[in-house]
Order: sequence, then C-alpha cells, then structure tokens
Amino acid sequence: MKKKIHVVGAIIENEQNEIFCALRSEHMSLPNLWEFPGGKLEIQETPEIALQREILEEFNCEIMVNEKVEDTTYEYDTFIIRLETYMAKITAGQPTAIEHADTKWVKREDLHLLNFAPADIPAVDKLISQN
Repeated sequence: MKKKIHVVGAIIENEQNEIFCALRSEHMSLPNLWEFPGGKLEIQETPEIALQREILEEFNCEIMVNEKVEDTTYEYDTFIIRLETYMAKITAGQPTAIEHADTKWVKREDLHLLNFAPADIPAVDKLISQN
C-alpha cells in the first residue's frame, strides 16, 4: 500500500499579478520540478497554519493565507499526495530559497511554460483559466 501524504501549497501573488514558483532541488523528492511552495501538514495543524510555517521555514518570509484554489489527489509511483492550494500574499520579508534550487515570479498566462509537478497542474490550469 502506498504512503498517503497531505500537503499544502501557497499560490503567492504579488502586486504585478505574478505568482511565486519554486524549483525542487535534486535532493528533494520529485527533483527539478516546479511547484507552488508549501509542505506537509503536521498533527493538529490547519492548512493555513501549515502554510505560514512552511513558507517561513523554507523562504524566510511571512504570508497571509486566503481562499482555497484547488484540492487535488495524485498518485505517484511510490506515494499518493493530497495537495490543497491556497491564494496567499506576502506580509513581511522577501522570499529567499533555503531548500529549493531556484525561484521565480511568473505571470499567470506563462505558468504552463514551467515543468510543474503533476499534483500542481490542476491548480495551474485553474489559475490560467481565471486570467
């Protein structure tokens, strides 16, 4: 039986209507794929609290979490992931990659140009269709 993992992702949008994307490093699972940054929920955490903690830990900035965008379950070769994505805004600091290989701000209509992890693609499609 495959391990089930519940994760959350932040769709952080700036004043120029660009979205913050992070490239997974070669040392992470799903290496060299882009994602909306976030991570695993810990016991007793809400998705909003988990996102605030993960973004602070991995990018050294603070966010305000807004509405849910997508809730996707995707089965990879060795695990099943449930990814909940939420719109978010930076409230303090500038994101700096601590674990990821790269980051970039991308216009909604250009999100499809990045090689996203499969679980993130339904959220990418929804963001592009809302443009």
